[in-house]
Amino acid sequence: METGNVYGYIRVSSVDQNEDRQRVAMAQAGVQPRNLYMDKQSGKDFNRHQYRLMVRQLRRGDLVYVLSIDRLGRNYEDIQDQWRVLTKEIGVDICVLDMPLLDTRNGKDLMGTFIADLVLQILSFVAQNERENIRKRQAQGIEAAKARGVRFGRPTRSPPEEFIQVVRDWEGEKITFQEALRRTGMQRATFYRRLREFRDTVGEERRR
Repeated sequence: METGNVYGYIRVSSVDQNEDRQRVAMAQAGVQPRNLYMDKQSGKDFNRHQYRLMVRQLRRGDLVYVLSIDRLGRNYEDIQDQWRVLTKEIGVDICVLDMPLLDTRNGKDLMGTFIADLVLQILSFVAQNERENIRKRQAQGIEAAKARGVRFGRPTRSPPEEFIQVVRDWEGEKITFQEALRRTGMQRATFYRRLREFRDTVGEERRR
């Protein structure tokens, strides 16, 4: 296969995760900064902006480095499909730095291809399994926190006394809805949201 450009792909799951280890690995592999692509989002699928940009740049004979298979993705079927697109349809080589057996420049014979495909299937399964385990642990953690009384979402603020009085006047038909909005200085949507919060608070106090 003809010699082409060398690219590197980096992925972290969120904006606050550190990608330094991947950057160092790419620099050691000889990837130039201009050919480095990085996404900061989940590996659940390949709908990622920088990954798509990189794929559009790839040509037959190019080489793509990733640090580990889970940096490429975490969906078993999607990893298999993307690997086929990159290596078969586009014609690039892929080197997974943490797994030397996953270097398509080596083992071009039947046995080498078989071993690489087998390793790819195992590692992509492990990547998806770990993602599902993370989601399961998160769900279990949330349920455990709820059982301890931890409340999620935006905290409910107690409404001011003047709001409570306005609500009582409005519900008692002493004032119109427009007058209620004027006295509270709220828009219609805000008024109804605060009204729901007020009623939820009253309901909780009655259940205690």
